Amino acid sequence: MKKTVFILTIILLCACNQAQEKASPTETLISNTNIVDVRSGEILKNRDVAIDSGKIKSISESNANGKIFTTVIDGSEKYLMPGLAEMHAHIPSPSTNSERIEEVLFLYVANGITTIRGMLGHPAHLSLRATAKEGKIISPRIFTSSPSLNGNSVKTIEEATEKVTAYQKAGYDFLKIHPGIQRDVFNQVVKTANEVGIPFAGHVPVDVGIRHALESKYASIDHVDGFLEGLVPESENVDPTKNGFFGFAFTPLADTSKVDELVQMAKENEVWIVSTQSLFERWFAPISADELLKQPEMKYMPGATLKNWKERKEASTDSETGFNAPQWQMFDSIRKLLIKALSKNGHGMLLGSDAPQLFNVPGFSIHHELNGMLGAGMAPLEIIQSGTINPAKYFDMEDTFGEIKEGLDADMVLLDSNPLENLNALKEISGVMLQGRWIPKEEIEEKLAIVAKHAAQN
Repeated sequence: MKKTVFILTIILLCACNQAQEKASPTETLISNTNIVDVRSGEILKNRDVAIDSGKIKSISESNANGKIFTTVIDGSEKYLMPGLAEMHAHIPSPSTNSERIEEVLFLYVANGITTIRGMLGHPAHLSLRATAKEGKIISPRIFTSSPSLNGNSVKTIEEATEKVTAYQKAGYDFLKIHPGIQRDVFNQVVKTANEVGIPFAGHVPVDVGIRHALESKYASIDHVDGFLEGLVPESENVDPTKNGFFGFAFTPLADTSKVDELVQMAKENEVWIVSTQSLFERWFAPISADELLKQPEMKYMPGATLKNWKERKEASTDSETGFNAPQWQMFDSIRKLLIKALSKNGHGMLLGSDAPQLFNVPGFSIHHELNGMLGAGMAPLEIIQSGTINPAKYFDMEDTFGEIKEGLDADMVLLDSNPLENLNALKEISGVMLQGRWIPKEEIEEKLAIVAKHAAQN
């Protein structure tokens, strides 16, 4: 009798253990992978990462029983890191057909971008943001600006109060500042934004100036806008409206000894910077449109768009515009000096390429931006942080995304090699996980082929 009871007890214990080890049918395991710790720059080797319901459920040293999981992704000799954030993106307008809008959003995801900050908002983007959040389309997490606040859309203090209040009530994530706003109107935008609780970001209007902009505590200043103008001594007595393309006309007058002052102001006022350096190395740069059009990623853009890009580039860098290569070299050097200083000693950098501005194909352009930041002297870890943990800090969402950590959203990219050793590893994608949904390399390539086919037809 005792022997029978003992045997039954053993059977019950085994059955309980098997039941406890059975994973949820929706749970996925990424096994035996190397995690890129984007805070410290360490590589956490041979880790098992369990994902369920769109969240990172657990991280442990590789000892999980893969047999209990419905889905197992082999992460051996690969590197897992949080998806990147494209912090200066443009979402197509609602006049674009829905298929093309979804294709543009997919181009971001295909390049490991799981968050975008749309910089020219429209009411339709609010519903698109919700659709993306619900996982109804393959899309990065979306943050969207308000429609543009510029010299034409807000001409009076009354308009400033009215529009800022309305945009906050509508649910936009932040206000987009464009050129042309007069200082008194800008001040009212800032006052009302602070009262209703909505941040503002973007360009620095000429009448505002970089120092007043920094003191006004922008959430971010994009394109390093206004900084070069801020390096021009007052004794030069320039007409600020004659600054050219992001200060290009004032390049010979810039006093780089003033860089530290502006960087310190950015730090004290906690203003993030988005460099969009690729814009100045592709559109406004001494490289021909024809050379750029030969790049493989151009096949994902419709022919009409490429034709427009070529015309606009040639019009803006023609010798009659005042553009010349030697001055551009000086302009580029000053920009890189500012970018490095703002990264090292300012409040911090955010990764953004201004896609799809000229020759910046959504998603693919982020790799040009990474190289531009590297060329400015930023370290690989700093650059990776600008697209991962820094955006999470910017949005005050470190408890939601930005690193590989238990409890955070499962927005991740699995790479074939270590991005800390070579940023080109960010192009070598084995797969992307978006809200817990795994999109393998094969599926990415299939969908990219479809996007290219549709672009060729249009």
